[in-house]
Amino acid sequence: MVQPEDGKVFPQGMEPLGKGTFQFACHPGLACFMACCRRQELILYPYDVLRLKKALGLSSGELLERHTVAGRGANPYFPTLFLRMADNAEHTCPFLGEGGCTVYEDRPTACRTYPLERAVDRSPGRGQPRDHYFLKRHPYCLGHGEDRSWTVRDWLRDQRLLDFNTMNDLWTEMDTLFAGNPWQGEGAYGPRQKVAFMVCYNLDLFRIYLADHQILESMRLSRRERQELAGDEALLRFGFRWLRGVLAA
Repeated sequence: MVQPEDGKVFPQGMEPLGKGTFQFACHPGLACFMACCRRQELILYPYDVLRLKKALGLSSGELLERHTVAGRGANPYFPTLFLRMADNAEHTCPFLGEGGCTVYEDRPTACRTYPLERAVDRSPGRGQPRDHYFLKRHPYCLGHGEDRSWTVRDWLRDQRLLDFNTMNDLWTEMDTLFAGNPWQGEGAYGPRQKVAFMVCYNLDLFRIYLADHQILESMRLSRRERQELAGDEALLRFGFRWLRGVLAA
């Protein structure tokens, strides 16, 4: 058992892996292969949407309409975006093919993080936020019985999670801001909340919005910065910064 670090107390039954190892492997030879791709309530973060729409060759709006549903999550003042499961008997993931995941290289955060669960300690006075990883077990998953051994560091690299974690941390800051109800009394789906949803999830529409309102023309941006905004990741980062200023006004 790994002891909590720096006196940190974790919930009952949850012990951080720290520098320890865990056993796991997922492959078609397991009887449970693809069982986790059914009947899931899978949250999509803004970077997940960005990656999926590129992988599928869709616009942000098309992806949102075809493959997502907005619902109530942990944040009482901003909708949570969920992946829309297929309308079939098993409610499978819409990206599940006969041989497995058809968007594997761009699969969402939750899919690539399992069997780990990530928590970020943002306690005041601790300086930079600190990651903690916990082992998560679905009862049907046989991958935990495999011989492959991992450290958390190895898993993050193998699953290419670092970019996802970086962008999701930026999203967490926005979600925390939204949880403070910055909508100035306009209520759910008011004008400011609609703009916030657009910035976070519909980058193609946000790019048009910037041009229509000549927002970039009013800002002191270098030529290089303007060129970088042609990329979705840079635009998402910019959108988060811009949105903070809009909601603070």
